[in-house]
Amino acid sequence: MPGIVLDRIEKSFGETRVLKGVSLAFDAGSFVSLVGPSGCGKTTLLRIIAGLEQADRGTVTIAGRAVSGMRAADRDVAMVFQNYALYPHLTVEQNMALPLVMRRLSTLERTPFIGRLVSGTDQRRSAIRAEVEEAARLLSIDHLMERRPGQLSGGQRQRVALGRAIVRHPKAFLMDEPLSNLDAALRHDMRRELVELHRRVGVTTVYVTHDQAEAMTMSDRVAVMLGGNVLQFGSPREVYDQPATIDVARFIGSPRINILPAEIGPEGQVMIAGHATGQVGPRSGGKLDIGIRPEHLTVGEIGFAVDVRHVEFLGSEVLVYAREPRQGSDIILRLAPEAWESAPSRQVLRVTPMAGRMLAFDTSGKRVELVAAGIQAAVPASERDIIPRVPRYV
Repeated sequence: MPGIVLDRIEKSFGETRVLKGVSLAFDAGSFVSLVGPSGCGKTTLLRIIAGLEQADRGTVTIAGRAVSGMRAADRDVAMVFQNYALYPHLTVEQNMALPLVMRRLSTLERTPFIGRLVSGTDQRRSAIRAEVEEAARLLSIDHLMERRPGQLSGGQRQRVALGRAIVRHPKAFLMDEPLSNLDAALRHDMRRELVELHRRVGVTTVYVTHDQAEAMTMSDRVAVMLGGNVLQFGSPREVYDQPATIDVARFIGSPRINILPAEIGPEGQVMIAGHATGQVGPRSGGKLDIGIRPEHLTVGEIGFAVDVRHVEFLGSEVLVYAREPRQGSDIILRLAPEAWESAPSRQVLRVTPMAGRMLAFDTSGKRVELVAAGIQAAVPASERDIIPRVPRYV
């Protein structure tokens, strides 16, 4: 059952088209990330779902109910903002209780002193307090209830903002880069906590981020956006291993994917730096771009030579930054520390794409299927004498 359905959403600001007919369907209870560079339209799309912006065209459906044209307050969604949006003069308990107070108590019941004279007000306030305390225990902030936002750390403020959203029991959570103000270590911890929270609450969550690590590690599905369009919508593994376009391949993955120019031979063989590295379907001549992830390059006795320019030791892995001199292409390799440290030379390596792990893109940027892949050309004898022997890394 779809939790949120977006049908041909369009939005312009003046002459600038921000969204160009976006259609997506998010399953109920799923965690979906909208990821892309700044200006791609992801935050505008989230605000349209929330009702904070109105689409020029298209419809929004939440939990089977058409909400296009409804006020944000009537859509039964909860939004968590980048800057937390907490009231500085209220305590943690008061900030979290505010949505329930505004929804369940009348203006008279909310009036200090006089409101408590209205029949049933104390019972309703007690019920609100119990729900707030339950959410606070869920987020491990029940010991902070009397503090004000200025007395909290960034991570604690974010938990309060999440708690304020949880107590509403909404049909959907909408999160606009909620972790971007946290330091790296805390951001990593909060990613895990958000995923665990989503599993316990089970509410459809739409998460906007420009950080692909957040999108890939937290989401059931990822929508990659660029220029107001959704380039690909799929699982994190699908968009990483099977990118639909070269733009998706370039955006997803850290370190970035290697893109190498290739020629198509008369019999459909793919040539990189003079080496046959694969085969495409029947075609004669032309050019391709070949994408190879850093971890899908091995070093050995065959392949094309690269000059090592810089090395980064990261503990569990070594990143080798090199250049293929024939075409001037920059190459990044991700190697095990043992493979790098045991290499007899660290100036020149021969690299080979792993069979079946190359991605081919035509001149329009769309994926082209390779029939076969693998370096076929042997190292010439004249080069074998000067290229150092490097243990093969797989």
